[in-house]
Amino acid sequence: MTDDWFTSVQPSDREPVEINTNVAHQARVYDYLLGGKDNYDVDREAAHRAFAAYPGGVAGASALARANRAFLGRAVHYLASDAGIGQFLDIGTGIPTANNTHEVAQRVAPESRIVYVDKDPIVLAHARALLSGTREGATHYIDADLRDPDKILQEAAGTLDLGQPVAIMLVLILHMLADEEDPYQVVARLLEAVPVGSYLVIAHAANDIQRELVEANEVISKRMTEPVFPRSYPEVARFFDGLELVEPGVVPVNQWRPGVGVPGAGSEFAIHCGVGRKV
Repeated sequence: MTDDWFTSVQPSDREPVEINTNVAHQARVYDYLLGGKDNYDVDREAAHRAFAAYPGGVAGASALARANRAFLGRAVHYLASDAGIGQFLDIGTGIPTANNTHEVAQRVAPESRIVYVDKDPIVLAHARALLSGTREGATHYIDADLRDPDKILQEAAGTLDLGQPVAIMLVLILHMLADEEDPYQVVARLLEAVPVGSYLVIAHAANDIQRELVEANEVISKRMTEPVFPRSYPEVARFFDGLELVEPGVVPVNQWRPGVGVPGAGSEFAIHCGVGRKV
């Protein structure tokens, strides 16, 4: 089999999407770690090679992926219920799974409006699952890159009222941007476009917790279409400069308002996360 072998997937209302199944892909590896079925042998192999030295191996990495997904659900629930946010801009959506942003938000407030953003043809192929929401609310999908925030904002304005508070969700996506791509300026541009009372939600791979995960990221980056750039606690906290952090601040992903009975709540999982309010 050659490196230019592709498979085609028919997405919603689009032409078939060509997907290279010979190169591991972040969204598919993450899907595998979450127990999904939208992945290939190359993704599973990359996961097993990368996480061989990680505590618990692939099972340990799966626990990390599930902890991140649980954080997203808790953050969205907090924003929709306690903070009264009814608009969500979810950038770096990933392959749909259980408890997507619109599902969590619209369970609390059926009128919630959600815009998903991803540049990934694999996610595009599954976009139909992201567009089924309540009749009272709205869901929309934008094919765009985080590196082009102006395009995202322009297209999101067709569904969201950017004059009213918006929750900007950047969950496991900022670490795909290298320092020279100035991820801080990208986040600043997104926040500039939304009013006071808006929120920023970030989960970001850490390079200062669990050295084994840092090594796993280095291995898997060499096998994927795009590398990963983990960052330290101070580097992730910098994204929230000028914002009012929601308690408990920037913490490991399993320690953000974990509630009772959350596995691993007292340990440090190697993803920094936080929620901040624009003031």
